[in-house]
Amino acid sequence: MKMVVMRSDILNEVRLIAIPPTDMTFDELVERCLAVQRGGATSVQLRMKHVPVSLVLATCEALLRDLSIPVYVNDRADIVRLAGAAGAHLGADDLDPRSVRRILPRPLRVGISVGSDDEARAARSSDVDYWSLGPFAWTVTKMDAGPALGVEGFRVLRSLAPRGMPIVAIGGIDAKNVADAFAAGASGVAVVSALFGSDDVELATRRIRAAIDEVLSQF
Repeated sequence: MKMVVMRSDILNEVRLIAIPPTDMTFDELVERCLAVQRGGATSVQLRMKHVPVSLVLATCEALLRDLSIPVYVNDRADIVRLAGAAGAHLGADDLDPRSVRRILPRPLRVGISVGSDDEARAARSSDVDYWSLGPFAWTVTKMDAGPALGVEGFRVLRSLAPRGMPIVAIGGIDAKNVADAFAAGASGVAVVSALFGSDDVELATRRIRAAIDEVLSQF
């Protein structure tokens, strides 16, 4: 099994990943990503499925111009290279991480979603920078994500990761269950609705970031 060295830079990037939903205008998306940055998000993952590639590229380029935190692109290694983003995030049904790694050599990042024992076993030989496990809790953001893992299910799935692999909890994460996610072994969290579904995106981000910092201060 491949040994993964857990570097502080990738840990900082995945501590609080903000994932904007796609039901926003271009200007709203950029404005709210600026708000999550002000609130303490440590990276943004751009997840734009079923839209023209030109729009994905334009959105990514706009975020890279305006944000100082890293920007990841879901699925699209080509957009990462064209725009100069930090890396790509791959779902279970996306391109093989081995192929993507050839397109995105380090220091570019490659992260993958893992939601079952079978996916975890398949992912163990992949040369990636982090695993995203979920759904941690019940979520309406991604209805095909499967049943919630919960704390115990998350711990079991996490135990299948290579030693030192940064693990991100995703799915139903909010300020109330951040501590549970970290107690179950998460290195960071990825959040959609609890940030972008709020009337005050910056404040919602600050609350989740404060909850994360409080948990980490106890280690």
